Amino acid sequence: MGLYYTMPELILAGGIILIVLIGFFLRNKTTNLHGLLTLAIFTASVGYAIFAWSFYKTPMMLFGNMIRTDQFSAYFRILADVAAGLTVLMALRNKSLAEKFNSEFYTFLTGAVLGSHLLMMSTNLVMVFISLELLSISSYILAGYSFNKKGAEGSLKYFLFGSAASAIMLYGFSILFGITGTLEFTSENFTNNLSVNQSMLVVVAAIMAFAGFLYKIAAAPMHVWSPDVYEGSPMPVIAFLSVVPKLAGIVVLTKMAMAFAVTTVPFDWQLVLAIIAMLSIGIGNLSALWQNNAKRMMAYSSIAQSGFLLIGVVCLTPQSMQAFLFYSALYLAANYVVFISLQAFEKNSINSIPSFGGAGRSFLFLSIVLLGGLISLSGIPPTGGFTSKLFVFASLWASYEQTGKSILLWLLLFGLLNTVISLFYYLKIPYYAFLKTPESSLLPENTSFENFLAFLLVVGVLFFFIRPDFLMGWLNTINFVL
Repeated sequence: MGLYYTMPELILAGGIILIVLIGFFLRNKTTNLHGLLTLAIFTASVGYAIFAWSFYKTPMMLFGNMIRTDQFSAYFRILADVAAGLTVLMALRNKSLAEKFNSEFYTFLTGAVLGSHLLMMSTNLVMVFISLELLSISSYILAGYSFNKKGAEGSLKYFLFGSAASAIMLYGFSILFGITGTLEFTSENFTNNLSVNQSMLVVVAAIMAFAGFLYKIAAAPMHVWSPDVYEGSPMPVIAFLSVVPKLAGIVVLTKMAMAFAVTTVPFDWQLVLAIIAMLSIGIGNLSALWQNNAKRMMAYSSIAQSGFLLIGVVCLTPQSMQAFLFYSALYLAANYVVFISLQAFEKNSINSIPSFGGAGRSFLFLSIVLLGGLISLSGIPPTGGFTSKLFVFASLWASYEQTGKSILLWLLLFGLLNTVISLFYYLKIPYYAFLKTPESSLLPENTSFENFLAFLLVVGVLFFFIRPDFLMGWLNTINFVL
């Protein structure tokens, strides 16, 4: 039964073996076979998860209570597979990735997705660490796939900071195990023993444990690795790192926060997470204002988006969780619109923001599509990004009315203010593209595939502004339980 419920993970694991074997026989050959096979693997995983959706309605503890399958984690596993599939399509259009260690790239990409699947389902501290390391180590290697000095520097920084964060998190886990006597952080023994033990050691353990998750989602103050990694990594890898590890980390952080929410621990976890959310939003948006490199700007954008995603965890109500689910899907779509467009511009040697001058004339359609993605990320109409932020802020206001906690009101006001601030950097590229003269003559390369793919995503983003009920109607059926 356990194997039946974890079929998507078995598909990914089998796919890794298959990619490695094919890479062995087709080594030193330039071919798209690895990418097409990987795309088929992710499609099969998504297809099975959707087909078996009704089976996830009843949560199931599997493999000695190491993981749990439910609709909450299944939804995010589908998002991870969709993001990975889009990453493959981007990689197939990236000449450097098509020529260098093709088989290994798709092996590590699939391994990272498998790690994210297991992390989202984990209910055991050891399982959390193992799956997080599978995701992290694969990500460290993917970050250096540009094979240049900046890529090597970013990958090394990612590895060093990640190793330190993992060690701190593991030490926090060991303290929690010593206090509670169990590794299952969703069990009654865990929550009961946390409530009984009121020592400051619980606070130390929680901070250490949360540090590892905050690093993975690039939330302040564990965000310092992000700009250098984004600047040095290939565009498909950046798109992947900005979505999949972030969502996986927030899902397991939500479960951990839920465990603390039902206990009487000697600190206000909601206050701590609200401050972290405000720090992430503020640091991300204010730092992005001064960037002239598109990749670094999107790195700080990703940090700010982590803060908005954390709002759902701060409230931890059914309404906020539904808003979080909706926000995650729209964030994925808009983010990939931007990175697919930026990859197309990168092919034409347009990298820095000033170099976008006049690009709106040479690449009119692509510039309009990029504008749609950036507007959605900023959260203004007529895009689904506006609807998703509206849901998040509405859930935050409802939570404030219910609890009366002033920190929730401050978080709401801070989030609204920063939504306005974000416009100043999200619209910087369109400003140069449409209102500035070109620095030099552009000789457009073929970007028809990128245009088509980004256009499909933009249509989806615009559609969910008009009809958000198409997705929310489905999300309202998902029950979140500890």
